[in-house]
Amino acid sequence: MKLFVIGATGRVGREIVKQALVRGYDVTAFVRSPESVTLKNERLTVLKGNVMDENQLFDTMQNHDAVLSALGPREVFKPSSLLHDSALATTRAMQRSGVKRLVILSAAAHFPGVPNRIVSFILRNHMRDSLAMEEIVQGSELDWTIARPPRLTEEDYLTYRSREGAAPRMGFSLARKAVAAFMLDAIEQKKHINKIVGIAK
Repeated sequence: MKLFVIGATGRVGREIVKQALVRGYDVTAFVRSPESVTLKNERLTVLKGNVMDENQLFDTMQNHDAVLSALGPREVFKPSSLLHDSALATTRAMQRSGVKRLVILSAAAHFPGVPNRIVSFILRNHMRDSLAMEEIVQGSELDWTIARPPRLTEEDYLTYRSREGAAPRMGFSLARKAVAAFMLDAIEQKKHINKIVGIAK
């Protein structure tokens, strides 16, 4: 399988690349700064590009089996349309190139509930952008999965609980490694097509 990874230099993105290579996949990392990818592997191709440029994405993602996007905000408190704009460019490029499968990272704070309302208020600029991204993805005709984890940690485990359409009960955190494992499992197991999935420890 050949995977196209957006946001591959972020902390979740690096885990996706690493774990995908361990699983034996070919990986293309589409990044703004190729020099920040230190991992070397004969099955890893690192390409420089702009995640908001539909034509660059289209040119480089052809002949891939799936796209994984782990983009996060560069500055969570500042207004930004990075996630929305990249989702628009990515979904359009995928439709043009015939790549149907997309797994994309969002946030558990979009699920209803008092703690989430507090987080959503504090991070309202980022939440607005990621919700706009989700709307673009859901409006596409792709085989998408939206992953909504809670607070992310650097812990060392790959296990997770998942629940379609809701956050797992008492799920307050999740290791970035486990987020990456979920995103790869969703593609590998052909699960959660056109679903928003809550994941947690």
